[in-house]
Amino acid sequence: MRSPKSMWSLETLGRVRLSRHFYMRDFLYSEIGNIHRVPNVPPDPDLAIENGRRLCEELLDPLEETFGRLAIRSGYRSPTLNGYGNTHKLNCAANDNPIECHIWDRGRGEDAIAGTSLAIPWFADRYAAGRDWRDLAWWIHDHLPYSELWFFPKLAAFNLTWRPTPLRTISSYIAPRGMLLRAGCDPAEGPADRRARYTDFPAFKGITYP
Repeated sequence: MRSPKSMWSLETLGRVRLSRHFYMRDFLYSEIGNIHRVPNVPPDPDLAIENGRRLCEELLDPLEETFGRLAIRSGYRSPTLNGYGNTHKLNCAANDNPIECHIWDRGRGEDAIAGTSLAIPWFADRYAAGRDWRDLAWWIHDHLPYSELWFFPKLAAFNLTWRPTPLRTISSYIAPRGMLLRAGCDPAEGPADRRARYTDFPAFKGITYP
């Protein structure tokens, strides 16, 4: 059991504001951690905050200001938690896997990375009615400096990754499965065709706040 001091430190970490709309606590919840009693505590909180802040400011804030509330499904994972999830085949990549984006405090400079799994309720409703997941993928491609996108069949949820130098790749487990866009390649669909897919989307960062 943790001491009151360490519990207070984790509580304090959760209060850290990463951006206009997000606090560190939004990313610390873990079903794996809760069910299997594995702590989700960053070994380097300062680095986790630094990289998580870039993820929130550059990618998540614009999404929330365009589509409304986001549903964070899996945010930060400590190396201990993520390693446990990988060992027990709980849909976690290995800690040293280059695409493992949930460990925010494992790299600095050009090796920095931060990512989250999320769903956008506004789009999830339309996806459930038959909307093509690629409409959202191309919108993100045209509006945000993302690094990697991975889409999943449930809710059209996706992994969204920030890196200092984005790779700009898009992959999906939804048909058509596979890689939609490879690093360094031009999209198969031109700008006009991509824009035609999302003409009914909300205006970029169109929500106003006091």
